[in-house]
Formats: sequence, structure tokens, C-alpha cells
Amino acid sequence: MKNDKSFLVDVELNNLPFPIKVLSRDNNNGQQTIASISIVARIMHDFEAKWINKFIQILHNHRDTIGTKTMSKNIMEYFNSLNASMVKIDFNYPFFMEKTTPASNEKCLVKYQCTYSEKKSTVMAPKILMKIEVPVITSYPEMSPIESRTLFGQLSLVIVTIESSVEIFPESIIEIVEKNALSPVYSFLSEDDEASLIQKIHNNQKTSVEVIDDIKNELSLNQNIEWGSVRSKNYGMLHNYATVVTTEKSLWVPGSGYDEDLDSYI
Repeated sequence: MKNDKSFLVDVELNNLPFPIKVLSRDNNNGQQTIASISIVARIMHDFEAKWINKFIQILHNHRDTIGTKTMSKNIMEYFNSLNASMVKIDFNYPFFMEKTTPASNEKCLVKYQCTYSEKKSTVMAPKILMKIEVPVITSYPEMSPIESRTLFGQLSLVIVTIESSVEIFPESIIEIVEKNALSPVYSFLSEDDEASLIQKIHNNQKTSVEVIDDIKNELSLNQNIEWGSVRSKNYGMLHNYATVVTTEKSLWVPGSGYDEDLDSYI
């Protein structure tokens, strides 16, 4: 007789706030933060009644060590305990980095939103993805550089997603993005800092297309990055919508620009 319960089902725990410790280049012990944790598992339907208890039990059993360094161990425990064919865990969390303002050299903490994910299944090796959102200033694209002091900037949210075979620290990605932007974004600015940044934005031009091209060129030189994408969401002050520019590794050619023929890499 056919067992109507013998089929696979995806079960999920979404957006559970939980304290974790995450990778940090500037702190050997990691950075403490609060993550929104989501877990999805593909299990047999006849095990459905017990899945929520297993999710919470495993999480609390490791409550003192939950973090990016222990995710691989935790995902195997979910995989085995649930007899799952697939498990995916997402940590979405704020990461803080200390920055120095450009003119007054004041210290300030800037928040960057990160997502650290790992997926394990019976048919594929574990994969780890890191996504970092970095706010920067880019040039409004329709301004002409030959018109003196008429250039102005826009807020751009650069989103870098990478799959790497080794640990890559958030600070390293953030520094690459901000170095290639027109200007970083700070959580505090003195009057001297504001004047310095306004002058820089009015007198220099770097569009979001140029920014993501420079970022992808630099990331493409890192052989530990197996796959990656760079996206810029741009919020111009003259309209109420965002424009988006994206490139991913299938288009990455070290040292190239968008003026070259990339059709063969798509």
C-alpha cells in the first residue's frame, strides 16, 4: 500500500533574532552582534511534526558558540538530526567597522549589513556565500565633467556577494568597495569633513558603472573567490526610484573595462 506521507517537504524557521559571533579581521575573537537567523530543511513529510523542536533545540544547545566559524558544524547537526536531503542556514546581521573621517580624523562606527549563508545537500558539497551591503557616494550619471562645480553625487548601495573557498573578512570587502567609490559614507562628520566631502563630490566624477567595474576587476584577481557578483542600487535625488547596475563572475575579465567585447564570456 502506498504511503501518502512519504514525500519531501521544505520546512523553515524565519528571522529568529539571536546573538552570534562573526568573523572580523580587526578582532581575533570575532565581533559580537545580533543576527536574524533563518533555517530551511528538506525532510520527509512523516517527520514534519518534530522539525520545529529540532530547529530550536540544536540552536539553543550551541547558544554560546553560534556564529560564522561554527556554522559548518551546526549545519551538519541539522542535516543528520533531521535526516534531511538539504539544509540551508542564513545569518543576516549588522557588522560595525571603525572609520576615520577625512578632514578632522574623528573616529566613528559605520554599520554594514551582512548575510552569511551555508547550504548542504546530499548531491552537492557545502557552499558558503557572504553578502555585504556597503553604502557609498557615486556621481549622478547625467552630469557633465566639463561644467565647473556642477557635479553632484548620489547615494549608492553596493552589494557584493561572493562564494569563496577560504575565509574572507568583511573588512577586506568593505575596503575594496570604499576605495573604488567616489566617497565612503560616515556616521559622523564635522563641519570640516562636510566641506571636504562636498568639494570632492562637486569636483570629481565616478559613476556607479565605473565603481562596480573597478570593484569586480580587483575581486577577479583573488583566486579564492569561486563566484561573485557586484550590484549597485543608486538613489538619485531627482527621482523616487532606484537604478541598478550588476555584474557577476561570468563577466569578470581582469583588467578589462566595459568598452571591450564581453559577449564571449556571457
